[in-house]
Amino acid sequence: MKYLFFFFGILFTLNAVRAQEAYVFTEQIDLETTPVISQGRTGTCWSFSTSSFLESEIIRLTGKNIDLSEMYTVRNTYPKKAENFVMRQGKAQFSEGGLAHDVLNSVREYGLVPQEAFSGLFASETNHNHAEMVAVLEAMVKTYVDNPGRKLSKNWTKAVDAVLDVYLGKNTTQFMFEGKQYTPASFREMTKINPDAYETITSFTQAPFYSSFILNIPDNWSNGSMHNVPLDEMMETINNALQKGFTVELDCDVSERTFSAKDGVAVVPKDSENNIKALQGIYPEMVVTQEYRQDEFENYDTTDDHLMHITGMLKDQKGTTYYKVKNSWGTDDTKIANDGYVYFSEAYMRLKAISIMVHKDAIPKNIAKKLKL
Repeated sequence: MKYLFFFFGILFTLNAVRAQEAYVFTEQIDLETTPVISQGRTGTCWSFSTSSFLESEIIRLTGKNIDLSEMYTVRNTYPKKAENFVMRQGKAQFSEGGLAHDVLNSVREYGLVPQEAFSGLFASETNHNHAEMVAVLEAMVKTYVDNPGRKLSKNWTKAVDAVLDVYLGKNTTQFMFEGKQYTPASFREMTKINPDAYETITSFTQAPFYSSFILNIPDNWSNGSMHNVPLDEMMETINNALQKGFTVELDCDVSERTFSAKDGVAVVPKDSENNIKALQGIYPEMVVTQEYRQDEFENYDTTDDHLMHITGMLKDQKGTTYYKVKNSWGTDDTKIANDGYVYFSEAYMRLKAISIMVHKDAIPKNIAKKLKL
């Protein structure tokens, strides 16, 4: 009998080892993009990720590899946030956060500039740190809402601009790039970026499918509309885009224990007891339905945390699909794997992707037709 127990003990051990089989990834699609950089001590992932997305678009459209200025967009967006907060008497979001459409709105109104024309850093600085600037701006806009003088100064917007000038630098209107002089508008034209060519897609049941609606999440301070489609069709859009050579902008939840930049993976184990172990080895994953996704969102278990950039697709040795997602937390930290990329399992993407942005030509024709695009 003891030999029988010994046999089953070995079998159990082998199964446990097999269940913890380390990930082996094979790239299926790897689209061209610019190097991973760090957003530093800022909450401006929305600008870093969407700028990366536009950089890949510029490569696709022109063949040019251009490092865009994230801080030019941030510099031009803060006054909009301040005005929104003050005119709504403080009943609005004023924070570092934002969404991809905020970048496109800035590109439409203020154009684009390269990093070398506006870095948002001064000579002695090498990393972005907005902690003090944000504290000052928040104190200012809250004071304007409180209106201690009983009459709001007509120059309050100039005061906000002055603070941004101090911390980020004065806005640029003309600059040289590769031996030519540009304005932000003419530079945008050179890159062939058309802000109206991009669509935001989401999947939630509080609004009718194939309609547009304003998703009520904190960072949607500018009330941007999104196209609503069934979950399977949102995933189909991601896959179709990557297969056709288009990268994808992503708004997602990275607050889960099963998201790890250190391990370079994001997964949704079927058994929560495997949450930590599944960061190093393969475990069965949950089947994510539309209903479960909705419940997690409405319970605040899925929240709008972070924006990233999908640049490719992989498979593990079991044939499971993963998405190669470019982060903006840098690469030189020992706690960051995959050179700054995180591999999202299909289950994680289905559950934790809040929305995506793609070029309209990347949307499958049958879905575009339903959306009347």
